[in-house]
Amino acid sequence: MDAANETVLVVSAHAADFVWRAGGAIALYHSRGARVRVLCLSFGERGESQKLWRQPDMDIETVKRVRRDEAQKAADVLGAEIGFFDAGDYPLRPTDQLIDDLVQEFRKVQPTIVLTHALHDPYNGDHPEAARLALDTRVYAQAMGYPSQAKALGAPPVFCFEPHQPEMCEFKPQVLLDITPVFDHKRKAMECMDAQEHLWEYYTQLALRRGTQAVRNSGRKEIKYAEAYQRIYPQVADRFS
Repeated sequence: MDAANETVLVVSAHAADFVWRAGGAIALYHSRGARVRVLCLSFGERGESQKLWRQPDMDIETVKRVRRDEAQKAADVLGAEIGFFDAGDYPLRPTDQLIDDLVQEFRKVQPTIVLTHALHDPYNGDHPEAARLALDTRVYAQAMGYPSQAKALGAPPVFCFEPHQPEMCEFKPQVLLDITPVFDHKRKAMECMDAQEHLWEYYTQLALRRGTQAVRNSGRKEIKYAEAYQRIYPQVADRFS
């Protein structure tokens, strides 16, 4: 894989989502010379910070600060740039300003690959909201008439990373990405997310299961860890592969 000319843009609803679900892809592409930028729409300060809220005298600004620090440390481990929008969670609600900010990100970054959430999740409405925002603003960024100082976007493919309960989210793995060479970076990044320590082992075991499936589907016995993705748009090719 020649990733030196690739730019990966990851749209994450909350501060930790990109770590659990796409940390391997981020580390893999960074290790091969690609630029990776993560956009965190919120800090997950209401819905995904229960451990912090159990502490006495906790307040929302402290929760935001802690989650931002965790996400920054995780991004540093993975080799990604990171931007924060503080758009709120539970619920995450798009505003005109947020939409324009995301369009400008697409225009400035000019991603060749986009990673985001699945479009269905009955357990967390913020996740499909982030996915819809990513898809909509990608399209707006393609429009020549959209006001921006940067050039219009091309047509980068979009891949949805695996939701927490895929069988409930209409998620069907179409790509199994081998992250074996960089899994140690993903694990270290997960361990930065102390507010959700209960998920460290869950996503380690998931990577092992997806790795087993990758071996079965490829015959490549050296694979140990993998991440699952689903495509939004058709693959365009001049041969089957």
